[in-house]
Order: sequence, then C-alpha cells, then structure tokens
Amino acid sequence: MKKIMLMAATAAFVLGAGVMAPADASAKSFNVKSCKACHKVGKKKVGPAWKDVAAAYGNAETLAAVFKSGFKVSDRKIASSNSKWKHKAGLMTAQYKRLIKGHEDEAAKALFAAVAAGKI
Repeated sequence: MKKIMLMAATAAFVLGAGVMAPADASAKSFNVKSCKACHKVGKKKVGPAWKDVAAAYGNAETLAAVFKSGFKVSDRKIASSNSKWKHKAGLMTAQYKRLIKGHEDEAAKALFAAVAAGKI
C-alpha cells in the first residue's frame, strides 16, 4: 500500500512539475506545454490559433485583464463572437482554472511570446 501511495504522489508531483517547468515560449514560471494539446500558433486546432487570439486582444495586458476578470465567455473576444468557439468555451474554462488561474500575466505574455516566435 505504501508503495502505491508513493507512486501516486510521485506521479502527481511529476505531472504538476510539467505544467510549471521552464520551456520554450514560456514567461517566468508559466509553461505553455499543456496548451499544445488544443492550440497551435498559426493554425486552428481544438481551440483557435494563438495568432488569432493575439490579433483579437492586441497585447498581453489586455488578455491578462480578461484572465484576471474571471475569463467569462462574454469577455472572450473570439468565443463570444464565434459559435464554434463558444461551444467549446467550457473546455477552456476548465483549463483556465487548472492551468492559468494565478498565472494570468505570465500566461498572456507566454501566448504573445509564442506568437512572436512562431511556435509553442
């Protein structure tokens, strides 16, 4: 039983560290690695292309303000204006709570840095 508990604790630590570990196109301690599952810089995937998100918000400060205000769907420029992305807003809300909340400035800066670099 102790061995199983130790393995579970180790797995939780490793998974948590993967979210916060430094990587390309990251700002401070926020890592965009998990975001790659649904987003690409220049191509729509499960979520909108980050270049489209960057164009909609214009700068990291504006996007960070939306994150800080609770990331309400009505404040999301792409989801609120496009039925495809509005339909998927619940998925991103869950990811926001898990990955971005508490790292709003870092997440917004990482998104804009990835767009500037042309890759995640």
